[in-house]
Amino acid sequence: MTLRALAFALLATRLMAHDIITTNLTFTRDISRIFDRHCATCHGPSSEIPLSTYEQARPWAVAIKEQILSRAMPPWGAVKGFGNLKPDHALTQEEIMIIAAWVIGGAPQGNPEWLPKQAHGKPASPSPSIGDALTGSNETKLTEPIRLAGIRPLADATVESARITARLPNGAVQPLIWLYRYNPKWNRDFLFREPITLPKGAVIETTAPVRFVLETIN
Repeated sequence: MTLRALAFALLATRLMAHDIITTNLTFTRDISRIFDRHCATCHGPSSEIPLSTYEQARPWAVAIKEQILSRAMPPWGAVKGFGNLKPDHALTQEEIMIIAAWVIGGAPQGNPEWLPKQAHGKPASPSPSIGDALTGSNETKLTEPIRLAGIRPLADATVESARITARLPNGAVQPLIWLYRYNPKWNRDFLFREPITLPKGAVIETTAPVRFVLETIN
C-alpha cells in the first residue's frame, strides 16, 4: 500500500469513528441545563456515573436516550401532571424529545462558553416535617376531615400503574397521584405543592391494589 493510500485509509477510519452531526442541539447550550435541573442530584461530579461534563455524558448518550424514553430515568415513579406534586423531578415531554433528538443527531458538544454558570444542580429545599395520619389501600373512607400534605406508597413490589384519587361526598374526584413503575426501594414521600383539605366521608380509591400512608404536616 502506498503512503498516500495508507493516509486515505486512516482518514476514512477516523471519519467513520465519529458520528455524523445532523442537529443544532448541543450539550453545552441545551442538554447541560436539562441535566442540571433533573439529574445533577444523583449524577453529580462525585457520583458513580457523573453527567456534569460533555466528556462524562457523551459515552452514555444512547443509554440516556433509552432510559428517558422509557421514563426509567430520572427515577420519579409518578406520572407528571396527575396531581400537584413537588418537587416534580420528572422530565417534560419537550425535554425528553430534546434529549432524544440530540442523541439521534450525533450528540454534539457545542461551544463550551454556552455552559450554564452553575452546572452542578441546586441544593434541595428542606422537606416540611410530616407525620403519618392514616394507612389505607384500595378504598379507604375518611371518618374525619384531613389536611393532606402527601402520600407515601407502601409497596412490596414495583407498582406498574396505580392511580390514587379522592372521591368527595359531592361526587367530585380529586386526583392525588398516579404511580407508574414505582420501585419500593425508593421509599419516597410524594408531597403536594399545597396541602389538600379532604372532608369527612371522602373515599381514597386506587385503580390497582396498593397500600399507602396519608401524611399531614406536623
